[in-house]
This record gives sequence, C-alpha cells and structure tokens, in this order.
Amino acid sequence: MSLESIPKDLRNLRACLLCSMIKTIDQFEIDGCENCEQFLGMKNNRDMVYDCTSANFDGLIAMMNPEDSWVGKWQHINNLSKGVYAISVSGRLPPGIVRELKSRGITYRSRDTSQAN
Repeated sequence: MSLESIPKDLRNLRACLLCSMIKTIDQFEIDGCENCEQFLGMKNNRDMVYDCTSANFDGLIAMMNPEDSWVGKWQHINNLSKGVYAISVSGRLPPGIVRELKSRGITYRSRDTSQAN
C-alpha cells in the first residue's frame, strides 16, 4: 500500500464520490485519486476536488487485500487500490462529469446508501 493513499490527518477528510476512497483534501489535490484520476482529474485542481469528493460520509474500511476481502466484494471495492474507503458517501457527481463518464463507457453508481437512489 502506498503511503499516499492513507489519510495523513483526521481533519479535512473527504471521500471520492466515484470510488469512496478517503484522503485529506490536500492529498486529493497533490496526488489525485488512485482509482479515479484518469477520469476525474483532481490532481492539482482544488475545484475538481471539491466537485468530486464529499466531506459527508459514514464508516471507514481499511483495505489491505481488496481482492481477498468479503467486505471489499460487498462494497464493490475489491478491484480498487489498497487504502481507506467510506461505507457510504453523501452527494453526487456533477451532471457534466456523469455524462463524461458515460461517454467513456463508465456507469456512475452513487455511493450514498443513506437513502434510496
């Protein structure tokens, strides 16, 4: 596991709205998202970090061996990078980004489990 994917502080944590990875806002801006950078382009773009992440999330999952984890399979994160993930992330990606993902053949699935979508 790369140290860049582990939150360095418990303040200013945000979760990616596409994959639910949790990092600090500065980590997202400096390194982007290990799983979604090619689609969301958060690296060196604080506005995209705010658009594509949420400070409102529930639960933490530390994934050391995602491919072997039943929790990873249950949360649909077993094919993602090692790191810390939210169980539920409130919010939605902006419609323009959802359209861009769809044009690339990626189906956006909200990570918000607090309400019916």
